[in-house]
Amino acid sequence: MIAIRSLLFNLAFYLVLLVYLIVAMPTLLLPRRALLRLVRNWSQVNLGLLRLICGVKAEFRGLEKIPSGAVLVASKHQSLWETFALITIFDDPAYVLKRELMWIPFFGWCARKAEMIPVDRGARSQALTRMTEHAKVEAARGRQIIIFPEGTRRAPGAEPKYKFGVAHLYSELGVPCVPVALNSGLFWPRRSFMRYPGIVRVEILDPIAPGLDKPEFSARLQDKIEAATARLVEEGRSDLAGPRSR
Repeated sequence: MIAIRSLLFNLAFYLVLLVYLIVAMPTLLLPRRALLRLVRNWSQVNLGLLRLICGVKAEFRGLEKIPSGAVLVASKHQSLWETFALITIFDDPAYVLKRELMWIPFFGWCARKAEMIPVDRGARSQALTRMTEHAKVEAARGRQIIIFPEGTRRAPGAEPKYKFGVAHLYSELGVPCVPVALNSGLFWPRRSFMRYPGIVRVEILDPIAPGLDKPEFSARLQDKIEAATARLVEEGRSDLAGPRSR
């Protein structure tokens, strides 16, 4: 039954994505905010489809901890889920993403219009410089800069591999950093079409004020995110104990 529901959801997810990409084309001629409103609506539709078809609910904790204005959001990355779900809780998000995604027809056009922040991983130090310059421009406009510190999806329980980029942005932007823990990988596993019923829990942790040196910031960020994520994963495993056996 779970496999059938997962298949139905995936069909619906990509059909809805195609429809929204087509609908989004006229917004490329409008102010950026028009496209972001459409993208936020698409994200909410996805969450609704997950709940309706697969029984995957979403719970957001600690939203009151998000400061107003520009912040650096450092989120755990376990699944495709958070790439769209986080859009629903931030006012004006700007994702740091792979430059190659900008080359995809329709999606890349929308990402450019939404003024996301591309990073060329092959350019090394130059990539860091360009990413930082772009992030400074967006932060100056009061946007929330969202970065996945590990750079790629990591399975729940996998050894963390935080990269240098998040500490560099924190040092250069001079804005609070909001750590985000989650357990999405339990219910929407990476490299799998299966979607398991339960509650994806996202927790906004206490912001880290600007001013720390990079090593201290990196250690504090990883400790906070990993401890909270381990707790959320443990909560999620109890949700899965029954549904997985059916």
